[in-house]
Amino acid sequence: MNNTMKKKLLYALAIVLACAACLTACGSESSTTVYSNKASKESSETKSAETDAAAPAIEGLTYESTLKLDYAKCFSVYKYQGGYSLIAVNDGRNYFIVPDGAETPSSLDSSYIVLKQPLDHIYLAATAAMCEFDSLDAIDHVLLSGEEADGWYIDSAKAAMESGAMLYAGKYSAPDYESLVKNRCDVAIESTMILHSPDVQEKIEELGIPVFIDRASYEPEPMGRTEWVKVYGVLTGKEDKAEEVFEEQKKYEDALADFTNTESTVAFFYVNSNGMVVTRKSSDYIPRMIEIAGGRYVFKDLGSDDDTASSAVNMGMEEFYASAKDADYIVYNASIEDPINSIQELVDKNAMFADFKAVKSGNVWCTDKSLYQASNVNGTVINDMHIMLTGGSTDDVKYLRKLQ
Repeated sequence: MNNTMKKKLLYALAIVLACAACLTACGSESSTTVYSNKASKESSETKSAETDAAAPAIEGLTYESTLKLDYAKCFSVYKYQGGYSLIAVNDGRNYFIVPDGAETPSSLDSSYIVLKQPLDHIYLAATAAMCEFDSLDAIDHVLLSGEEADGWYIDSAKAAMESGAMLYAGKYSAPDYESLVKNRCDVAIESTMILHSPDVQEKIEELGIPVFIDRASYEPEPMGRTEWVKVYGVLTGKEDKAEEVFEEQKKYEDALADFTNTESTVAFFYVNSNGMVVTRKSSDYIPRMIEIAGGRYVFKDLGSDDDTASSAVNMGMEEFYASAKDADYIVYNASIEDPINSIQELVDKNAMFADFKAVKSGNVWCTDKSLYQASNVNGTVINDMHIMLTGGSTDDVKYLRKLQ
């Protein structure tokens, strides 16, 4: 056999071996892929053990799957055999969830914050997260509240406190440490406000109580905030319910995917006790909700030169008037200040409002007072805004009211 023939045979053999290896690899990947959304849906977007390089390797545990997320950017959830989960938050904190009755892996290093289920003695200082527990029918997991009974607009939380099933344990910056210890608190769930009180966080941790910091407010998309319900589904063992709750909200944004924007402008604000107008940066999630609903926020780049974490912008009435007087719609934000019940009440706050286009045309709306405790229904609020912008039936609006 000459050299040319030998080369052809070797080349053919190499092709056969390469094809066989490819088939073997494909078969292996298909057989090891495990999906996390078992009850609601299975998604091919969930990554397999071989392909998800982001999943931390934990000695002694076998990685199974990564929770599929549609909008959230501030957390990831990795699942391991035996019911273990890892919630990795983008602030660098990693929460390792140990299922009820299981042992904490001895190989786990101190960089992981261990949370042992059942987590049913929670101190919830991050009041905006109570709505997530409510939507999961998991209010009974919260034993200690950072808000008193009369501060809740969530009926189940208010009722639990009035019955004594939930106890007030002080606000985030001044918790009742004795109560946390006495009631065997298993985790303190805090908002990022705790970062302004590092001594409080340190004291809680010194007592042997892990601190979980909710970063939902840093999500760039409104539905990303709502998707944090999946985090609380993992913590409470109600992941299927969390998926169901999220999909119910997601359907509203999905329905508007092909909607052509009305180009109607919207001003969103309230007037504080000093007579200053308080509105939102253009990059905030509220302007984004307005855009998804089919409108345009009246301020195009407000706060773009402000690198602070606050989403609020204070301005004098004259400055607000110059930019917002021709807005097609006014939405008064009653989640901070008391609601207004008529257009006249708005004008009473400042006579200049009488010259606003939206006041003259009767397109003045007010949010529900409970809105700041309702991040779990951002899809519904987007739908409310859409109804406002398109003249739909006000009977179908839940968190906005049209004023007369």
